Amino acid sequence: MAATTSTSSITTLHKNAHKTNFPSSRNPPFKRTNLHLSFRVTPTFKSCSATKFNEVVIDEEVERIKRLQNGSDVRGVAVEGEKGRTVDLTPPAVEAIAESFGEWVIDGIKMELGQLKEEVRISLGRDPRISGASLSVAVFSGLKRAGCLVFDMGLATTPACFMSTLLSPFVYDASIMMTASHLPYTRNGLKFFTPKGGLRSTEVEEICDRAARKYANRLAKVSATVDAGAVTRVDFMSTYAKQLRDIIKERVNHPQHFDAPLTGFKIIVNAGNGSGGFFTWDVLDKLGADTFGSLNLEPDGMFPNHIPNPEDKIAMSLTRKAVLENSADLGIVFDTDVDRSGVVDNSGNAINGDRLIALMSAIVMKEHPGTTIVTDARTSMALTQFITQRGGHHCLYRVGYRNVIDKGIQLNKDGVEAHLMMETSGHGALKENHFLDDGAYMVVKIIIEMVRMKLAGSKEGIGSLIKELEDPAEAIELRMNISSEPRFAKQRGIEAIETFRNYIEEGRLKGWELDSCGDCWVSEGCLVDSNDTPAAIDANMYRAKVWDEEHGQHGWIHIRQSIHNPNIAVNMQSSIHGGCQSMAKTLLEKFLLASNMDKILDINQIDNARATEIPIEFATAGTFHGEIHNTLGWDAKYEEMQITLTVRCLSGSKFCRNLL
Repeated sequence: MAATTSTSSITTLHKNAHKTNFPSSRNPPFKRTNLHLSFRVTPTFKSCSATKFNEVVIDEEVERIKRLQNGSDVRGVAVEGEKGRTVDLTPPAVEAIAESFGEWVIDGIKMELGQLKEEVRISLGRDPRISGASLSVAVFSGLKRAGCLVFDMGLATTPACFMSTLLSPFVYDASIMMTASHLPYTRNGLKFFTPKGGLRSTEVEEICDRAARKYANRLAKVSATVDAGAVTRVDFMSTYAKQLRDIIKERVNHPQHFDAPLTGFKIIVNAGNGSGGFFTWDVLDKLGADTFGSLNLEPDGMFPNHIPNPEDKIAMSLTRKAVLENSADLGIVFDTDVDRSGVVDNSGNAINGDRLIALMSAIVMKEHPGTTIVTDARTSMALTQFITQRGGHHCLYRVGYRNVIDKGIQLNKDGVEAHLMMETSGHGALKENHFLDDGAYMVVKIIIEMVRMKLAGSKEGIGSLIKELEDPAEAIELRMNISSEPRFAKQRGIEAIETFRNYIEEGRLKGWELDSCGDCWVSEGCLVDSNDTPAAIDANMYRAKVWDEEHGQHGWIHIRQSIHNPNIAVNMQSSIHGGCQSMAKTLLEKFLLASNMDKILDINQIDNARATEIPIEFATAGTFHGEIHNTLGWDAKYEEMQITLTVRCLSGSKFCRNLL
């Protein structure tokens, strides 16, 4: 067959590939003779034993679906509105992914039971995003194609979706949550659960691979409607909320009012217009709490007030203001799908990141002395000290909440008690709660401790449990975009990170040493498990300890490949002022420039971070501000009501060289 020039290639598989009898509701596979394309192609032939039918594979379309994988989730742009981003999480793509998940569940049940199950039941929940309704139809259609019974939970939370596989009388075989967490309204995604927990990244990769072939072969739009009776609407959130109420009542065991143990407590909830409003009226109010002053409880898929994210400064600031204005005992901030949370204590102190991990560690170590706390490798040296001083053990592991949770599961299997696994983003899982990252359950634990403290006669707020935790002097996160086509970005990122490792091991970065990251079976800077069952690597990363002769070990740097975007994230923390600037300078001059990594990485943020700061006094701030906008190569910042300015001199600036 003569070859022709093409921007796409098509491969037709041999007719002797494995075949499967499809239900009559499925579209028959396409034949080459029926395929009409407006561009010229180069046909090539190959056999694939894993294929169930004759396939036509369009490489570009296959890659498009594979790129929707986001670690253990699927995420993409669902509606127009982002500059430079096109919609890629389309109804046809979602239908193919849902169908592939349904088939994956059916295959797993068949393997476990040794036979087909008569009915495979899968639930779907979603957050209030504006794309939820149309994409739900696509999920329903895909699951139906796979031969599953579908149950629509409507507005729900991610933890509730998992619990729907466990709580009677529901006990679904699997569940899907449609959410993109704290990302903008334009995004959406899918999270997958079985009764064993959330899927791992390798399992989601398998599903997306299967979906990519379906999507490329089908070349047809998703069904606009679902047959009547194909989807059953259920109210699971009421059952889930009741379980949370019962846990609080039973564990507080209030001597005066068992059924209303939160009587006399003022609690503010900021749901960020996501799915977390239920916690106010279905949990707190019914337990007697005063929730007047709560914020953004009504679901709104445009998220008009702020990003629903406990890491968001606006979200925490608004919650702090409400706590102080209402003299509340506690403020709660949920992310969109309530698998993460943060709190504000009665003094208005924000508790998230390391502080939230410390608070949960203090609570858990009271119940389980000597337990191991598993976190990602971006936590501070002070947190390690906080945990170990209280008799606990700190295991630092790979970034990624699924990695952290799976490490805790592995430790428990190996006989090491690990009751808490938390990532600095706020994802936290407890052994007692099925190793599920549940923001509402975390808050339940905090509320129970708060009530117990008051019953014991304490007049201090929940923040008193972490008053001894020291914050790092400096902490920054920077990004280096990878200059590459999306399909090559992952390999370029691996190349850069492995070169970083080699530079440290060869002693080219003085005072930098790869960190073994804690007292568990982890080596080589949070990358390699040296136990008998090492976990698959979803993104390459290393952490290095940083020393100097004057201060000893004063900080660390963590460099990792993003699983979300084509970039490399760099985290730095230091216990001394100027430490992060010094590390950025070394990273830039001794590694990025010396190794020529600046040819494939955007180093602007690193360059800015190593800038020198010089205080300068001017009689009139306004006059100087005018010069800022007319001077190239440097910038400046100043605080209101002060005349002293700080000039940050960027590399290559003649003006700043003269100042120095």
